[in-house]
Amino acid sequence: MFEQTFKNIEDVLWKEAGCATELDYTEQTSWLLFLNHRDYLLQRRVAYANFGELKQSLLQNAFSGELTVREAEAAVEEATA
Repeated sequence: MFEQTFKNIEDVLWKEAGCATELDYTEQTSWLLFLNHRDYLLQRRVAYANFGELKQSLLQNAFSGELTVREAEAAVEEATA
């Protein structure tokens, strides 16, 4: 899976005019991996924030009597699955 992805990146980088040496290739690949990892971390932060808002609203509904505690717990478990 990852081998083909790296092979595709490799092909694009070597065909570009800005990647003439192995050092250029390493720099470009490192930068792409960094950006990919940063994007993954940002997506995780957004997902955790959304999950936190969901838990908050479920707890408020449970305390206000709109939901039972068991219904709120079931909704949280469903959201994490």
